[in-house]
Amino acid sequence: MELEDLVQPEGVIAHLKVTSKKQALQELAERAAKLTGLSERAIFETLLERERLGSTGVGQGIAIPHGKLGELDRLHGLFARLDTPIDFESVDDQPVDLMFLLLAPESAGADHLKALARISRLLRNPAVVEKLRASEDASALFSILTEPAATSAA
Repeated sequence: MELEDLVQPEGVIAHLKVTSKKQALQELAERAAKLTGLSERAIFETLLERERLGSTGVGQGIAIPHGKLGELDRLHGLFARLDTPIDFESVDDQPVDLMFLLLAPESAGADHLKALARISRLLRNPAVVEKLRASEDASALFSILTEPAATSAA
């Protein structure tokens, strides 16, 4: 599974201005609703429900909020670079400045897990993370996320 199958250029946000975890999830839900045609509220509630199970802040300033929605027909991803790091109750207590949202159909099963693993591998690559943090515009971020070197190294 390649990241270009998950995230489109319009799903990349270069400067997300938020001050809290809840606000970040709300903003991502709003963007996801525009891309998927689903209810912003349904997406937001799905993300909050998942966060109640445990933070999706995976450490080193990265969060991978995710959830399943029955109305989806395929996996959808959004990537956001936050202007200011926020507390995300991450496993390492570090503030989050990079977020990759993943939404999957209820029936996704293994595809959902494969996509999460793929995103996680990419965002554990220090060179990729450094480039993402240094980039100021959405097209550059999209290129970094989908470049073959990033995918083969991850």
